[in-house]
Amino acid sequence: MHLYKQYLSIILKSKMEYKASFFMYSLGVFLSSFSVFAGVFFMFRRFTNVKGFVYSEVILCYGIFLMGFSLSEMFARGFDCFPTLIRKGEFDRILLRPRNVVFQVLASRFEYSRLGRLLQAAVMLAYGVSKSNIRWSGMKILTAALMIFGGMCLFSAIYVMYAAVSFFTLEGLEFINVFTYGAMEYGKYPFSVYGKTMLRIVTFIIPYALVQYYPLLYLLDREDNAGCAFLPLLALWFIAPAYGMWKFGIRHYQSSGS
Repeated sequence: MHLYKQYLSIILKSKMEYKASFFMYSLGVFLSSFSVFAGVFFMFRRFTNVKGFVYSEVILCYGIFLMGFSLSEMFARGFDCFPTLIRKGEFDRILLRPRNVVFQVLASRFEYSRLGRLLQAAVMLAYGVSKSNIRWSGMKILTAALMIFGGMCLFSAIYVMYAAVSFFTLEGLEFINVFTYGAMEYGKYPFSVYGKTMLRIVTFIIPYALVQYYPLLYLLDREDNAGCAFLPLLALWFIAPAYGMWKFGIRHYQSSGS
């Protein structure tokens, strides 16, 4: 943990070398996320609900989902930028160091500029909590925390898969953005609004619904089964294939030079 803090300190110092650029970029990230918030707001000015979900419930849903994504984007950014390490031959140096490879890649980047998106998620979450008329209890607070944690782990696993593919392609595959930024875009509404087929896909293939839709039903008292509160933990199974792909990629890695 001490070493990780040292990495974070070094990254922060490098960012603060260009303070104006950092703050302007963070503001841009905040405003771009706010535009999505505005889009939902204006849509609900015309329609009172979407598949039975009212405005405050959708904002709560999206705030939780966006917070999980934002935390993943901050902490797992090293895997998102991993193709650059491969192309430049810098991954060879990581392999030679007497530290865990996953830790080194994880600590190689920390996206402080995503604090703008995280702040937007916090604003949306606070608004959703205050307006959704949820009768909060210890179990429901735990449910919301597990949804955020599960979302962070799920998106981080997708970034690890993206990095694993880079062992064989050298360049990052842009279609992976469908499963990160695309999922974030679709995740602003409960996944049931997209139909039963989509709900099955995001339940059994890439388990976004386990960290968003089903626990949300429990928060809104639309589902009495308290087991829904722990479904985000079940979504962590997705880490296994992601780590398997990563290990497979390392075993077949051949240096790309510099």
